[in-house]
Amino acid sequence: MLALLWALFCGPGALAQPVLELPPGAAPTSAWPYLSMRSDPTRELTVNDVMRELGAFGAVTRPAGSLGVRTDAVWLRLVLRVPAGPAGSPVSRTVNIDYPLLHEIDVYLVRDGSVRQHAALGNLQPLAGRTLHWRTPALDLDVAPGADHELFIRLRTGGGMIAPITIGEKHLLHPLALREQMLQGLFAGLAACLIVYSLAQWITLRQRLFGYYAVLVTGSAGFSLQFFGVGGQFLWPGHLWMEQHIGVLLSSAAATASFLFMGHVLQQLQPGSRILRIMRAGACATAACGVAFLLDILTTRGAMMVLSVLGPLPSIISVPAALRLVARRDPLGGTLLTAWGIYLLGAIALGLLVQGRLPANGWTMHLFQLSSAVDMLLFMRMLGLRTAELRHEAARAQHERDAMRSLAHSDPLTDLPNRRGLDIALHAALPKSRAGGLLAVYVLDLDGFKPVNDQYGHDVGDQLLVAVTARLREHLRHADTVARIGGDEFVVMAGELPDPEQAHELGHKLLGAFRQPFAVGTHEIRVGLTIGYALAPTDAHDAATLIKLADAAMYHGKQSGRFCVRRNTGDLALSSS
Repeated sequence: MLALLWALFCGPGALAQPVLELPPGAAPTSAWPYLSMRSDPTRELTVNDVMRELGAFGAVTRPAGSLGVRTDAVWLRLVLRVPAGPAGSPVSRTVNIDYPLLHEIDVYLVRDGSVRQHAALGNLQPLAGRTLHWRTPALDLDVAPGADHELFIRLRTGGGMIAPITIGEKHLLHPLALREQMLQGLFAGLAACLIVYSLAQWITLRQRLFGYYAVLVTGSAGFSLQFFGVGGQFLWPGHLWMEQHIGVLLSSAAATASFLFMGHVLQQLQPGSRILRIMRAGACATAACGVAFLLDILTTRGAMMVLSVLGPLPSIISVPAALRLVARRDPLGGTLLTAWGIYLLGAIALGLLVQGRLPANGWTMHLFQLSSAVDMLLFMRMLGLRTAELRHEAARAQHERDAMRSLAHSDPLTDLPNRRGLDIALHAALPKSRAGGLLAVYVLDLDGFKPVNDQYGHDVGDQLLVAVTARLREHLRHADTVARIGGDEFVVMAGELPDPEQAHELGHKLLGAFRQPFAVGTHEIRVGLTIGYALAPTDAHDAATLIKLADAAMYHGKQSGRFCVRRNTGDLALSSS
């Protein structure tokens, strides 16, 4: 679509006349109601030729400021007068043509039948010849007070002849120019923020979608900079090659990025479809067109004809998919349709302006730029939706990894660490053990658990194990660890114990917790407990030895009558485990 509009700009299709009075201090005035016009199909007429044939001039029938797409040269005639002042000395008025993409503009100021001033303007004319280096073609007119002057303006361009002409005192035109500069600065700043954000996301997330968006915004914003003359004024002043090529190259870049952007979006919505290959083929075609133009294989007109055909295809192809998304109540579908609808509205308005069917004013000149900015913001919302989806996928993947890790390191019945989880906790706690900060490892085995399973069944046995877990936790500190490493075998790890006596007291505390029966459903079940333990670094320095020592102490307690607490300082045989 952007290419189609550029093609309209840069390539294809004696009257009674009121006097424009320019009194001192008057607001800048549009010259359009005071103009007459003459076509020059041969493009060979000189100012003397048109001065001799004033009867060939006729009324301007087009809307103000736009003469449509044409290949001929056009002569405009204006009669102006500055009322005589007290001093009677020459005064200056400035004529400004508020469209920078006109290729050739010749301005002639005539008084008393002779040319008093001439200037060649236009974006393909040398910048050194201009007296005013404004964003748009402008010229100071040296007019004599009280005398009538004729202003002849010859226009020729390769496409849309938009020529909103304003005449006034220079200092009164400056605020209008500054206001436009500020507006363009806002749009350029917005585009820069979108580009920087998308590039940062591309680098961070490694998602091509954000890179395509950055190129798309660059092409669209660059088009506006060219259209409003900001590029020619600040970025490439006086560079004729840029003036001749930058429009096509930006259009090619925007069209290529549009294919890739929409292809990437639609492929994610329709996995397995051929949409991405189709869009990539379109991107290759538009990119090849830009390269061919750059190598002078294609002319401006030829390149723009190709881009005009290919440019609208991404939006056309994406509409059916967007409608299906809307039917599924997916917000992406509504965003996509709204974006293309707003862009189409601006494109139609600008197309009508270029064709000479709408007047050139502030609204019609800026409507396409405004719609493009809204379009880019809506595309950014699409990126936001995609980013949220990526974050959701990442969170889900992390949750699945956490769940897998939990299954690998915890007991599914009691949610306690299993043997692997216990090993991890022990290896983390052992380096911190020291004199005055002992680490105690207790191996606990239930007494009388098998008869419970035999009498009440395994379901009740499982519920009993859950109840045992809860009671152990009630009698331990928050920093202590309980693990289940077998059917009815548990391990407790307690750190930062000041002396062996406190470790022994904790063992008896756990033992005492089992003096009361457990309420399991409608049953009251009693089970006992035998505990063996060892201390680090006093009894051992590594996890495996600590577990073996505690396990041997527990078996020694079983053999000694059960329901007791035993410590293994290394004097009990490990073979008993």
